[in-house]
Amino acid sequence: MVAGVLAALAAVLVALGEGLHALRTRRLSYLAFGPSARPRPWTHAAPSLRVLAAAGVAWGLATLLALPPQVHSADSDPEHELPPEHLVLVLDVSPSMRLEDAGLERDTSRLGRAREVVESLFRRVPLTRFRVSVVATYSGAKAVVVDTRDLEVVRNILSGLPMHHAFQSGKTKLFAGLEEAARIAHPWTPRSAVVVLISDGDTVPAQGMPKLPASVRDLLVVGVGDPHQGSFVSGRLSRQDVPTLRQIAARLGGVYHDGNTRHLSSDTLGSLLPARSRSVWERLTRREYALLATLLGALVLALLPAALRRWGSEALGVSQTRLDPLP
Repeated sequence: MVAGVLAALAAVLVALGEGLHALRTRRLSYLAFGPSARPRPWTHAAPSLRVLAAAGVAWGLATLLALPPQVHSADSDPEHELPPEHLVLVLDVSPSMRLEDAGLERDTSRLGRAREVVESLFRRVPLTRFRVSVVATYSGAKAVVVDTRDLEVVRNILSGLPMHHAFQSGKTKLFAGLEEAARIAHPWTPRSAVVVLISDGDTVPAQGMPKLPASVRDLLVVGVGDPHQGSFVSGRLSRQDVPTLRQIAARLGGVYHDGNTRHLSSDTLGSLLPARSRSVWERLTRREYALLATLLGALVLALLPAALRRWGSEALGVSQTRLDPLP
């Protein structure tokens, strides 16, 4: 916030200075640029370049001043200097997830199938730089663990803990789990988190879809349970609600995967790759953007006067021509 204010203030001051400079030098245009009294066309961009450069330098320096210092040493591991990646598991723990109609033989509980899908994910995705969070959702949502590196804690949560007793009985509210995941992920680095929702589905209201923060780069919705033949629980028929899960994925720009009999595909797992496997521009943090803004702004402010002196006037060659002395 402070960096933005300083950048705007610098831009206003430089713009006022450019306007005053233009008024004061207009009378000297014939002397500076010859009979046409006009500089070369590209020089009209010089005032705007100065304004942008000054704003960039002000924003970059103010941002670097506010950020905590980062120390590099010869024996430091560059892998751990990168910003961490985050994996948020939003797990449906409603009683219907204990029905045994999942897997190839339809003899595995839906929660057990969710554990198998997560184990497959852990084996195929490099998790050395990931921090894992688990959000349990039923009639509400509770963060069970946040930003842990201990996968055994996550495995223990998925091993069949009766977490539905922590909630009041009622309908499953998947939106509550997504809202809690969004709250947890809000302060993280942009595009550093992936949210994985695992559920057998339930009703979704037409309005009130939670908005995911900029830190979430992808959403995976994994369905478990038999999507064709249902089982009774609490006096109602329950089966994997594929249309509902697809609707959640589509409305949030994510991907739906039927995990009842198939693990996540390699293409789907591509979004879970850490930052080093993605493009250079996706790895940049606020610090790198501040350094770039400062460097580019300083270069423009330093080189623009020399460029104007050398290539700004068509009459430059005439004004620098050596005059022969009179006989």
